[in-house]
Amino acid sequence: MTDNRENNELVNAYCCLRDRQFAIYSRYAKKFGLTANELFVLDILWFADGTCTQKEICGRLSANKQTVAAIIGRFAQKGYLLLQEDEGDRRNKRIRFTERGREYARAIIPPAADAENAAMADLGIGQSRELVRLTVQFSENMEKRFREI
Repeated sequence: MTDNRENNELVNAYCCLRDRQFAIYSRYAKKFGLTANELFVLDILWFADGTCTQKEICGRLSANKQTVAAIIGRFAQKGYLLLQEDEGDRRNKRIRFTERGREYARAIIPPAADAENAAMADLGIGQSRELVRLTVQFSENMEKRFREI
């Protein structure tokens, strides 16, 4: 069993790495006058199969409805997004890029995705799998432990 001091140091190191990754996304977003959350919304929409709902975006980002609605509203006001009633569930709106929005996001999202893919490829497939496996396990442990408090 890891002693408490070493465990605390490992938690702190992991949190610093998580914060560093978020800062990387924030700096990249800032180049385009965006927040990290706005960047993440564009990313989700870019890789969605044509459309997605606000609820799907909230779930993916673990963000509240008001935050996501405000981001979607700003992008819709700029003519980047279109909201259409969901035929399967009229309470939800399907969100999709307009042609203008797709062109806007094309300059932002594919280069970021390429950088992420290259960074993962630099690790090699074995280490990449291990990174994902351990991150999933740690995240599940965190969810369990935080539900207990």
